[in-house]
Amino acid sequence: MTLSIGIHDIAFATGSHRIDLAELAARHGVEANKYYVGLGQSEMSVLANDEDVVTMAATAAKRILDRGDSRAIRTLIFATESGIDQSKSAGVYVHRLLGLGSDVRVVEVKQACYSATAALQFATALVARSPEEAVLVVASDVARYELDSNAEATQGAAAVAMLVTADPAILEIEPITGLYTEDVMDFWRPNDHTTAIVDGKLSITAYITAAISAWQDLAGRGGPAYDSIERFCYHQPFTRMAVKAHRKLAASVAGLDDEAADAQVAGTLEYNRRIGNSYTATIYLALATLLDGDEDLAGKRLGFLSYGSGAVSEFFTGIVQPGYRERSRAAENLALLDARTVIGDERYLELQRFSPEDVANFVTARETTGPFRFGGVDGYKRVYEAV
Repeated sequence: MTLSIGIHDIAFATGSHRIDLAELAARHGVEANKYYVGLGQSEMSVLANDEDVVTMAATAAKRILDRGDSRAIRTLIFATESGIDQSKSAGVYVHRLLGLGSDVRVVEVKQACYSATAALQFATALVARSPEEAVLVVASDVARYELDSNAEATQGAAAVAMLVTADPAILEIEPITGLYTEDVMDFWRPNDHTTAIVDGKLSITAYITAAISAWQDLAGRGGPAYDSIERFCYHQPFTRMAVKAHRKLAASVAGLDDEAADAQVAGTLEYNRRIGNSYTATIYLALATLLDGDEDLAGKRLGFLSYGSGAVSEFFTGIVQPGYRERSRAAENLALLDARTVIGDERYLELQRFSPEDVANFVTARETTGPFRFGGVDGYKRVYEAV
């Protein structure tokens, strides 16, 4: 009998603040619909100065741990492209904040927005070796671009935590995947930059090429037929990008028109529309949105297209498990998004421009509404604490 392995639980966290993209549109001198419709984004999450990828990751993971599970977590994999140290894994801070045991391995993985999917696949392999164990995968990122740039409206921040186990309650990950890698300079962040460099047109082209190519590899390896897949979750740097990519795939593979293609991704967009870009986390926010929807997905096959600039992509599938709604966080997730403090452009710019005079020693003001905070830096040592 084949062992079923996949996502047993999933939860997310984001920043304490949110800003309506109409605020940015006014400063940029454009109509709000350029962002509402053109990008498919309505607002974005903004971090307080005492929040970062570690505090979001720990908060998302705590939501899972608070439910409890009898299987021991033996591995924590932290996926990010917003790394806070060139050597130490951000996951080690999360490990301490969560109170995990010393018998847990921790590692950080990176390949732009793709790395969370790599972490998920690595986790399934670890569980296959030791089915009694669990792996905690956390994807956490802050998307930052230059102020007043075309990309500014596609910023955001979030973390998604997933507990990977045998006999999962939510989603069984199927073993056949499609892969595509190509050296493309569409998006990158040099070591001396705090914001990314992006070639927008090339990035869109590279994304679509990778999506279709990864699908072709999946099909060539005997993966599921297109018409056996009920819904598709995509990486969403902005939600219209996912829609465009799926239209191309659906037309080339199945001959579907735009209306039919749009219906296959429509239920995956809302959380990303409200949070903004969160790099590694967006594809799993798409999954969370879909699982929280009204449609009964039990027994249905889902398709996933993960893309990371540079570029690596993977197409994989999973089967939604009977009883998945018993682990639903729908009401809790909507309340979390609604509870964010609404800020205007002036406060947003103040937060974005925060830069301590002495990067080796500074203290942050207590502002977060979450259970963990970034207290600042003491002699180049980052300080994290429970609130």
